[in-house]
Order: sequence, then C-alpha cells, then structure tokens
Amino acid sequence: MVSGVIGSEDWDHQYAVVNGVRLHYVECGSGPLVILLHGFPEFWYAWRYQIPALAAAGYRVIALDQRGYNLSDKPKGVRHYRLDSLLDDVLSIIRHAGEQSAVVVGHDWGGAVAWNFAMRHPQAVEKLIVLNAPHPQRFLEELLTFSQFCKSWYMALFQLPWLPEMLIRAGDYAGLERTLRNDPVHPGAFGEADIALYKQAISQPGALTATINYYRALFRVNPVGYKRTITRIDVPTLLIWGEQDRYLGIRLTEGLGALVPKLQLERIPDASHWVQAEVPERVNALMVDFLRTTDGIPTVASSKPQ
Repeated sequence: MVSGVIGSEDWDHQYAVVNGVRLHYVECGSGPLVILLHGFPEFWYAWRYQIPALAAAGYRVIALDQRGYNLSDKPKGVRHYRLDSLLDDVLSIIRHAGEQSAVVVGHDWGGAVAWNFAMRHPQAVEKLIVLNAPHPQRFLEELLTFSQFCKSWYMALFQLPWLPEMLIRAGDYAGLERTLRNDPVHPGAFGEADIALYKQAISQPGALTATINYYRALFRVNPVGYKRTITRIDVPTLLIWGEQDRYLGIRLTEGLGALVPKLQLERIPDASHWVQAEVPERVNALMVDFLRTTDGIPTVASSKPQ
C-alpha cells in the first residue's frame, strides 16, 4: 500500500479497539509518543514524510486513521462524529499505547481535533503542533467575515443529505483528483500513486459519508455552549501555516497571543493548505527543532541517536 515511501517497510500497521470502535494506525520508532491526526479527505498516509523523520529523531510515532476514514471503523449516524467522540478516540489511543500523555499533531480536521484536545485534556498533551487548522475561537470570529465565509462555502453544502457524496464520487472522484493536483503551489506534491491511494481510502465502504459527517456533526453543535469549552492552551504550541491556503485565510493566524501564550508561529509563503506534503523537508525540520527544545532546553528526544 505504501510502496515507494522511504522506510515504509519498517512501519507497523496495527488496530486498537477503543471507545467502541476499531481504529487502524501505523506505528514506527521508539521514544516519547507522538500522535499524528490527518484531515479531510486524507488518512494516515498524509504523514508519509513526517513518520520517518520523527522516528529518526527519536520518537515513537502513531499515525491514526481517524474514525470513519480508510481502514478504521465507520459507525453509521452523524452522532458518532461529534467532537467528544473524536477527542475520546485520541485519549484512548494514548492510553492504548501505554502512555498518559503525548505530543499531539494535527492537520486540517486533525488540527481541529488537536486544538480541542489540548483544551479539554491538557494533562494528556506534552506539546501541540498544528498545521493549517485555525484555533476554534479565531475560526468562529473569522467565519462571520465575508472573506472566510466564502472560503468555507463547502461546509454549508456538506449539510445536505446524499448530494455531497454524489458530487464527490462523480467521475471517479474527479474533484478530489483536481484538488490534489491543482491546490499545491509546487506541482507534483501529490503524484499518481498518491492520488490513487487517496481515492482508494475515500472509496472504502461507508467512508465518504462518515468523513462528511464530521462537518454535519460540527454544525449541530450549540455555539454558545461550545464557546464555554474554549480555554487558554498553556502547553508549548507550534502552528505551521502554508500561506497559499484556498480554504483558510491568513488572518486566522493572528490574534492568538492570549489564547496560546506559548505559541511559535511559522508561516510558509510558498505552500498551500497541504503544507506537509508540499514542503516536507521544511515542515520536518520545524517539527523536530520544536520538539527538541523547550525554552532553549533540549528535550529527551534530542539525546536519542540519529
């Protein structure tokens, strides 16, 4: 499934039954635990370039297929994709790995899960790394602007029954293929083999509806009640942002000082929403450097042999 990815022969595909679902994940390396959470419409493979880099830096990496995606269970019904269930999955995977806490990394929807996990379960987060996913408070604020509302139009479309699924499936997932080919600033960020794997993952029975149900569940949340769950994040946090993001405006990276006081913001001008696939060397370097230091003090992983 991952032929051609450097080091993939050493990656261990496993399953864990946690929180009432069977979740698939890829594991590699040893050392402090790092949990990688992909976004829509991806799967664990979104981290194909980060898994070997983090393992080589001295970390135990678990790249999860979130519920509803690829080889993980796909429970029927929108209620199974509420934020509370997604956060419980992450906490359960950390416990399943025999740990009480982890570095939590997320991109896109995985980033949304990561932000909320750090607020709800701060004791379980050693450090937080988010890639092109807005802090929930800033997203709520910016969604009220015309600019961000226009960028997020598809979220409204996804509230309709069956039509989004029909449109995405059309032409053998032609829209997905166009997105992966045309979104990146750097042509070829997603090759033919990559696109084939993405199509294979999203076409798993029940997967497409399950992944869209993330958005349907999100729109059924009481915004007043949700705002009460937004708290300051005090763990060291790295936010990596490809500035050429078609879906999320650059203003979402502003105004975070009070919300995330230990924030390190790294904006990459020549990268899109798919930043970790587009400029993997730069992303890997930023992640490893951030993990190795806290306020200039090397962490445990920096003493691991390279």
